[in-house]
Amino acid sequence: MTNTTKGLLADLRARGLVHDSTDADVLEARLDSGPIGVYVGFDPTADSLHVGHLLGQVTLRRFQQAGHRVFPLAGGATGMVGDPSGRSEERNLLDVDTLKSNVAKIKVQLESLLDFDGNNKATLVDNADWMTGMGALAFLRDVGKHITINQMLAKESVKNRLTSENGLSYTEFSYMLLQANDFRHLCEHHDVELQMGGSDQWGNITAGIDLIRKTLGRSAFGITWPLVTKSDGTKFGKTASGAVWLDARRTSPYQFRQFWMQLSDADLDTLFPRFSLQSLDDVNATLVAHRADPGRRTAQRSLADEMTTLVHGAHAATTASAAADVLFGGDPTTASREALSMVSQEVATSSHSRAALADVVGILVGTGLASSNSEARRGLQQKGFRANGVQLGEDSILVDIPLLHGEWLLLRKGKTSYHLVQVTS
Repeated sequence: MTNTTKGLLADLRARGLVHDSTDADVLEARLDSGPIGVYVGFDPTADSLHVGHLLGQVTLRRFQQAGHRVFPLAGGATGMVGDPSGRSEERNLLDVDTLKSNVAKIKVQLESLLDFDGNNKATLVDNADWMTGMGALAFLRDVGKHITINQMLAKESVKNRLTSENGLSYTEFSYMLLQANDFRHLCEHHDVELQMGGSDQWGNITAGIDLIRKTLGRSAFGITWPLVTKSDGTKFGKTASGAVWLDARRTSPYQFRQFWMQLSDADLDTLFPRFSLQSLDDVNATLVAHRADPGRRTAQRSLADEMTTLVHGAHAATTASAAADVLFGGDPTTASREALSMVSQEVATSSHSRAALADVVGILVGTGLASSNSEARRGLQQKGFRANGVQLGEDSILVDIPLLHGEWLLLRKGKTSYHLVQVTS
């Protein structure tokens, strides 16, 4: 931990991380004066967080590194209701057992992204701990009494839903009250003074600030960052195959790293400073180097390695990088066993006996790299295939090519079509 709080708000502004904030001068003075308690909430709508949530975790980590006390919140209670923000229709309500399972898995992810062991350790909280035992009448008296319907109706997402064909249920309408009460509870019991979130959370955050002022007689603060979209207007964190998850079982470390590697140059100026924990000087230096030679993808590589290390650990990031080198034309004979094992999870694989390698054409057809014997022979004549980096010809003998780690034969057609053969004795 750097244990220095000064200049943090200015740094957030310079990174494009401030969309709305309460009185900026007062907030800046408070942040510069010493450590502050700050929280960001994450609702367990699935059994994993995704890249869309990552900015909140990275920003909490940024505050923690500056010496502030951070409180990631797993929404065991709010997840039962569902936030209408950014939604055109109501979420399907999850059953209690599913929610509990999701919360448990999300807690593990949050614990891996923040420091829970140091002197300035993070504190993981779950709003189910203080909401589950609170009766409806007590909630209406202690929370609902202090927030006006006018204030709730002014929220943009509420107005949009009220005029839509789907309407807005009372359940979702009450979400603002629940989140406001979270802020009040954390302020009262953990001295949390600042809530952060995406710009669609501004109404919920200011409701909490008002509730704190009315019930605790204290000041509180709010910051939102812009919702992250790509330069083409599409939603950040989505790919053709769906969301990019933080759970390695849903999105592999290799695919996670490739998501960042595939960012367009047009998105780098916005996304690199927002997500990277490197200093702005280092970020800008990398961007300058990238612009000088965009083909090297220096900035994408830097951000991809940093984010993969943050989410999956340094070893997984290094292995994913090595696997990518193999699949983008690098020498497979220099790859580690772990890198090749990761490659085996990303390309088609099959097992063949060592004796079967004598039939090169048969192997190429059997692995699907060629659709017919004639196509395989034509490809061999044109030297369109490689095995473990060795270019194959009509007279090539696969048995003579040393296996990778005594086990694998990586076949390649053209530049991007691969098949990994596990050779059995």
